[in-house]
Amino acid sequence: MADVTATPATGPEFTPVELNLHTPRSPGVGRVVETRLCTASKRAAGIVRHVAIDVSDTRLAGAFRAGQSFGVLPPGDADNGKPHKVRLYSIASPSTGEDGQGRILATTVKRTIAEHWEHHRLFLGVASNWLCDLQEGEEVHVTGPAGKRFVLPASPAEHDYLFFATGTGIAPFRGMIMELLAQQIPSRIVLVAGTAYATDLLYDAELRALADQHERFTYLTALSRQPQSDGYAPMYTDSRVTAHADLFAPLLASPRTLIYACGIAGMEVGLFARIVDLLGPEGSSGYLIGEPADLASRSEWTRATLHSAVRPTGRVMVEVY
Repeated sequence: MADVTATPATGPEFTPVELNLHTPRSPGVGRVVETRLCTASKRAAGIVRHVAIDVSDTRLAGAFRAGQSFGVLPPGDADNGKPHKVRLYSIASPSTGEDGQGRILATTVKRTIAEHWEHHRLFLGVASNWLCDLQEGEEVHVTGPAGKRFVLPASPAEHDYLFFATGTGIAPFRGMIMELLAQQIPSRIVLVAGTAYATDLLYDAELRALADQHERFTYLTALSRQPQSDGYAPMYTDSRVTAHADLFAPLLASPRTLIYACGIAGMEVGLFARIVDLLGPEGSSGYLIGEPADLASRSEWTRATLHSAVRPTGRVMVEVY
């Protein structure tokens, strides 16, 4: 995943984290304890599994934080005859893990199945398919934790949270939301989860149940290739910002609010443009830094724009792939 450069001076102090307790040269050995589909329907366009790994015999136990990543080392060698390199996966669990003790972490894995563009042969992703194939009880060589900025702030009650996800980018937010809701704090939390079809939504029933149980958590979906269940036309995640301006405008106007976005590269362009639409160039200064003319030309933005003329502030955390 790529981190969008930000201006940290305006951002929060983050939860202290530990990094690289296991490296590829000295991995820990975990064991799969659960593997299940995390789409609501077997008719989903992609195959995505929730894989939980017991890391109690590794240095990851009790040391990972919601929003971080961990690495896996697939067995065997690559085409060049060397061992496969480490692959990073977002941790989909709160800091207390799936078990409440920080001994079991989970991740959200999508099978990679494609046709090689030149040889027209089926290509299967090395790590993702191996992880999805694993059965309960099988071993996984793990590294990490990795990542120190895409985590919750050190004082979570001082902030409100807007989470925007596409596809498996929902993984870190599952853990963050579970962690925030477990705390007796007044923070508002909004999650917008984007997929192509309703059948592709990940953790949908789980998230709806959490929204029903907690008034301070709002769960919205954005389906790009079919109408929404609430009557709206097909939309991307950023469209929810303008469609629900009464919800987003006061949250975005508040200095308490932090934005986290995770998913497909390019999603941040539309999101930041919608923020400027709603707040205006001056009002959006809490999230974006740029000249008024550059902010006003948002219909012409590209990803390159967000690395040059317009930059997110430290109140915005983005991980894209």
